Amino acid sequence: MRVAWLILGASSLALGAAGIFLPLLPTVPFLLLSAFAFSRSSERLHHWLLAHPVFGPPTSAWRERGAIDRRAKWLASGSIAAAFLVSVALGLKAWVLGVQALVLFAVSVFIWTRPNT
Repeated sequence: MRVAWLILGASSLALGAAGIFLPLLPTVPFLLLSAFAFSRSSERLHHWLLAHPVFGPPTSAWRERGAIDRRAKWLASGSIAAAFLVSVALGLKAWVLGVQALVLFAVSVFIWTRPNT
């Protein structure tokens, strides 16, 4: 079972790392999944992740205080707006845009109501 947790941790870490560069891919949720999986498979990798200069601070901030960095909030908001604009440009049906707008609005409210780091 440890191998499965290790594979999940490594995969989610790779997706989280890609999320740093790809605006529509969330970073912190994948880092949290990585931390969870590594805690079940390798204490060494778990500590490495939490101590990492790039991955550690957002992971620790969320785990300890449920906090999101202000810059990350702005980047997420920009990604949300871009995703919706792409949907509009693609000419999706009005009901699809309405559902998407409601979901994206709820996500935005969630993000902006979290404390800042």
